[in-house]
Amino acid sequence: MKNLHFQDFFWNSDLTSTGGYDAIIQYLNDGKRTCKEVEEFMKARASIEEKYAKDLLGLSKKVCGHNEMNTLKRSLDVFKLQTEHVSLSHLQLAQSMRDEAKKLEDFREKQKEARKKIEQQMDAFHKQKSSQFKKTMDTKKTYEQKCRDKEEADQNVNRNTNTNNTKHIEKLYSKAQQAKQNAEEADRLYHQNVTTLGKVRDDWLKEHIKACEMFEKQAMERINFLRNTVWTHLNQLSLQCVSSDELYEEVRKSLEQCDVQEDIEHFVNLRRTGDKPPTPVVYENFYSSQRTSVGAPPPRMPPPIIRRGPLPDPANNSRDNNIYSTVQDEGYSVIQY
Repeated sequence: MKNLHFQDFFWNSDLTSTGGYDAIIQYLNDGKRTCKEVEEFMKARASIEEKYAKDLLGLSKKVCGHNEMNTLKRSLDVFKLQTEHVSLSHLQLAQSMRDEAKKLEDFREKQKEARKKIEQQMDAFHKQKSSQFKKTMDTKKTYEQKCRDKEEADQNVNRNTNTNNTKHIEKLYSKAQQAKQNAEEADRLYHQNVTTLGKVRDDWLKEHIKACEMFEKQAMERINFLRNTVWTHLNQLSLQCVSSDELYEEVRKSLEQCDVQEDIEHFVNLRRTGDKPPTPVVYENFYSSQRTSVGAPPPRMPPPIIRRGPLPDPANNSRDNNIYSTVQDEGYSVIQY
């Protein structure tokens, strides 16, 4: 199948029309807008990756299994460490995306500058072509009018050929000659402008073809660049998935080394408090325990009978003599001084 090209399908029957050229320019402007949109998309995706990386890095610094011990603690430490590594890999991914977006921006600006020169040249040719075409059409109208004036003057001379008024005939003849000269001059100017317009048209055709070739080349480069950019972007995402999985695999390997029974035995050996439980609490009867501890009460003995002696003599009473009073009670005594 034959390839289609811009230079073969963007012409117009009207010389002054720029419809085909305008259609190509609109297509290129749409392509430039697409580049800008993809560029902004990648920058936004980079910002998302950067925010996710920072959040993930902050998460990896949080306490997780601080009081755990032995093999499970080692696994949790690896888990946090690899989470930190994943966050760093996402930071690198964000930077790679920004680098690709910058390349796309540079490519877009480069094409913009190259197009600017061509568009300025084509705008100048369009103005020249339009101006010369208008000038040519104006001279054509003048030429046609002068030709009609010449024909009218000739007809007047022919109609008055048999007239005896010599002066009138000479006057008509003079007008006819003047009309003829005017028509010839108009014809010359018209022919000259047509020739000039032809040269302008030829120059414009050459430049239009060159512009179409250049614009087509730019369009092909843009499509190819965008395709490769998106392809590279997806490769970066795939590579990030592979890298993350490799880091997670390290965590899985550590978890495989986590031994439940070993951790239990480690805790037992480290924190053991004794291997004998407390003895059971038995019931103790209050009275039974009192008899056992005190024994049988002693027999009750009657209190001893103490007879009172004679009354003391007041004459012999002194401060040095103590007077005792005895009652018939073992637990009671009074000493008076």
